[in-house]
Amino acid sequence: MRPPPVLPREEIALERGLLTGIAAFRWAAWAWMTAIIAIEGRNENTFARLWAAVAFAGAALAFTIWATINVRNDPARALAKPALIVEGSIALGMAFANQWVYDSATYPHSQSLGSIWPLAWVLTIGIAYAGRGGALAGLSVGVASWLSDLAFISGPWNGNRALGASGTIVLYTLGGAVAGFVAIKLREAERQIASARAREDVARTLHDGVLQTLAIVQRRSDDDELVQLARDQEHELREFLFGAKPGSRRNQSKGPDLPAVLREIAAKVESQHGTRSQVVLAGELPTLGNDVANAITGAVSESLTNAAKHGAARQATIFLEPADGGGIFCSVKDDGAGFDPSTVDEGVGITKSIKGRIVEVGGRVEIDGRPGRGTEIRVWVP
Repeated sequence: MRPPPVLPREEIALERGLLTGIAAFRWAAWAWMTAIIAIEGRNENTFARLWAAVAFAGAALAFTIWATINVRNDPARALAKPALIVEGSIALGMAFANQWVYDSATYPHSQSLGSIWPLAWVLTIGIAYAGRGGALAGLSVGVASWLSDLAFISGPWNGNRALGASGTIVLYTLGGAVAGFVAIKLREAERQIASARAREDVARTLHDGVLQTLAIVQRRSDDDELVQLARDQEHELREFLFGAKPGSRRNQSKGPDLPAVLREIAAKVESQHGTRSQVVLAGELPTLGNDVANAITGAVSESLTNAAKHGAARQATIFLEPADGGGIFCSVKDDGAGFDPSTVDEGVGITKSIKGRIVEVGGRVEIDGRPGRGTEIRVWVP
């Protein structure tokens, strides 16, 4: 297994949270193990080696205290090889000594030595070395428990014993694999959040400086060549901030690149009418068919054109996100003159180019217009 990589600050905070939960689990498991030893230790016929059970409980307590302290001060130490080896030795020792510390005449006994305390090591390995490492650690604990049964319990290997040993192996293996899988997904989510935050910081800085300067140049300059240059540079910066390459209309493996297409449409409308638009993407969109993508792009194009020509909008925002229950939600909101849909007849553009396109692919449209406060067109498509 490869050692854990050096992590950024956000992932260190994530691991501290995960290890804090495991630390609480260790304390609860240790308390339960101690209670079982105390209760069953009253019967002198239950344990053949009560001193060994107490020694394992003491070792588990010492490590639990050490790990709890280091989770707060230095989480990396709790995931370092020496710590994992020590905890693994205790966990595997408990699993293998399970039948040894009990009187074989009492088999099967109510609880195993250590109860679920060894599972904390399996979960930690899953965090440190992902799903395969966690599954391997869980498998080793299950096999150690099975070997204990073979070595210290006499009698035939019947179906009940085989089923019990198999269940233990499966439980610990699945626990480690799931812990590793969850840790991977949480790290991926944290990286995406950190990347989005960094991009937002850059966007905020550019918006407050460079983008505003380029916008002023476009509005105040009489030099057509300079205005076009400023507009092109602004488009390139916006494409960079949104993480799409200009002109990337299609990803061959995932179908149409809807955000990129909508940014090109927004750039075209801005070039023709001067209305500046931005595309905001919230979450990963599902794979789209050409008919659905074409319906959305056509509706958005008509909405932006109406906002520029009829609403005299200066700015518009195109918002995209996965819809509840599947599909896509898209809205186009502008700062134009607005209108009251209940008092104004719909034009051909709204009826055919917007509603008609969306209804054809099984979607629906809502229009929220307020005189003097702009217009928002909301679209849901499957």
